[in-house]
Amino acid sequence: MTEYGRGPGSEPWHPGDPLYGDQGWEGQQQYPHPQQASQYGHGGQGYADPYGQGGHADQGYGGDPYQQQGQQYQQQGQQYQQAPQQYAEPQYPQQYQQAQQQYETGFPGSGYDTPGNPAQQYDGNWETGQAAMAYGAPPADPYGGQNPDLYNTPEAYPPPQPPGRRQQPPEPVVDWAPEEEAHPEPEEEKHPFFTGGDDEDDDHHEEPGRGRGSRDGDRERRSKAKKRKGKNGVACLVVALVLVGGVGGVGYFGYQFWQGEFGAAPDYAGSGSGDVQVEIPKAAGGYEIGNILKKAGVVKSVDAFVSAQQKNPKGLSIQAGVYTLKKEMSAESAVALMLNPASQANLIIPEGKRNAWVYEKLDERLDLKPGTTKEIALAKADSLGLPEWAKNHDDLKDPLEGFLFPASYPVAKGSKPEDALRKMVSRANQEYTKLDLNAKAKGLGVEGPWELLTVASLVQAEGKTHDDFRKMAEVVYNRLKPGNMETVQLLQFDSTLNYLKGQSEIKISEEEANTNTDPYNTYKHKGLPPGPIGNPGNEALAAMLNPTNDGWLYFVATDGMNKTEFAKTLAEHNRLKEKFNANTGQ
Repeated sequence: MTEYGRGPGSEPWHPGDPLYGDQGWEGQQQYPHPQQASQYGHGGQGYADPYGQGGHADQGYGGDPYQQQGQQYQQQGQQYQQAPQQYAEPQYPQQYQQAQQQYETGFPGSGYDTPGNPAQQYDGNWETGQAAMAYGAPPADPYGGQNPDLYNTPEAYPPPQPPGRRQQPPEPVVDWAPEEEAHPEPEEEKHPFFTGGDDEDDDHHEEPGRGRGSRDGDRERRSKAKKRKGKNGVACLVVALVLVGGVGGVGYFGYQFWQGEFGAAPDYAGSGSGDVQVEIPKAAGGYEIGNILKKAGVVKSVDAFVSAQQKNPKGLSIQAGVYTLKKEMSAESAVALMLNPASQANLIIPEGKRNAWVYEKLDERLDLKPGTTKEIALAKADSLGLPEWAKNHDDLKDPLEGFLFPASYPVAKGSKPEDALRKMVSRANQEYTKLDLNAKAKGLGVEGPWELLTVASLVQAEGKTHDDFRKMAEVVYNRLKPGNMETVQLLQFDSTLNYLKGQSEIKISEEEANTNTDPYNTYKHKGLPPGPIGNPGNEALAAMLNPTNDGWLYFVATDGMNKTEFAKTLAEHNRLKEKFNANTGQ
């Protein structure tokens, strides 16, 4: 017998035993499960004394553990007497080993500590109600393997629960706040956007059923509820502002879309004021032109200009070049002025003009001192884009002659002369490359593209019409032939002597023609002059490549101006000269 009387005899439990009544787990344990009671030598409902010496049982909460259920004890005692050997052998060796291991190692807080007895260990299986046997005690089965359901009665008390699963009794209603407890506040939104989930002091951190139970605690809870309501109001205000902003944005972009599709494009009124020059590049379309004009302050919007250009019947004929326009013009006025040749600030080089004429015009357009552009051209000729076949020729008057291609070029005030010259040379290269001069030179009896270009300049200078150009080209090629015994390879062109002297005279005296020894004097020197004498256009270039084949060898401008007649023999040529003298009073 132990000091509390827990022995094999019939002595009852001592009231001081922690296993007695409701004193386990710090006073919160209820009556143990029947199976646990059997393993620890005491029980609740259905306990039986295996030795027939009397027993006791707990029947429900608050029952007498020493006087109730006597009839069950007697019946079960007979069952135990019939199978005493059944309890002599361990029935649960595995559980026994686990209980022994738990006893040796021990789990803090998992048993009942009593004076002189170690804590009894449990395996934590609260679902089945099985408890580990005490160390050294033989296992016993008080039910003989039949496992009767002793809990299927109204008086049966539910099995004990572990401390973590126990429910605290509800807090009593305080008399000073009955309405708040009787009508609890509805559960609020838990999303952190509405509740301000960052707060570490909120009530949801407290354990259920562990309120402060004081007036101050309740006031704090109500204060926090008010704060959450305030946060809800702020959140609603933010959402409302976002919705209003979204509606406003949709309205704004909708208005912009309506304006772009159906509204009139922004535009100035009137013809503007002040002068501004704009340069329109080649192949520029309406939107590109509109952007250039808008950046220059001419028109107010690109759409206004495009609309005005489309409405004008000639609007799509606006060409590349430099235009002198006004600032803040209406789009309609800008289109009309660009179609007026007076607004164009381009430098147009006519076919056949010499370089000297081009230099003078550039000086005038750029407000430069006379001769400035010519000096730059001669000094920078090799850096302006000439092809290799146009370089390193002797006795040239101007290395750029023949390469300032006849066309319209934008020349805006403030630009540099070399920029305009570079554009002209680039255009000449493009045109000459198309003609494939290298491949066609030998077939025409000349050496390379340089001589072909020189022939074209002569054709341009002496011819007057398209038909004249092809006949003039044949005259040049026939006179250059080695077998020519009529002129003995002398071209005898007035145009070369005029180029030499920088003039354009119809009548050249024989004395001057026979005495001037300059290489450009084709009366004195056989063959072609050192280089081109002007800038041929497309018609002269085409005629140079496709001359007639009629045997023309002479020509005379019989009216002294525009009419040119051709002859094949010297006798025919002399008759044409007499006609010329008669028409000019010579």
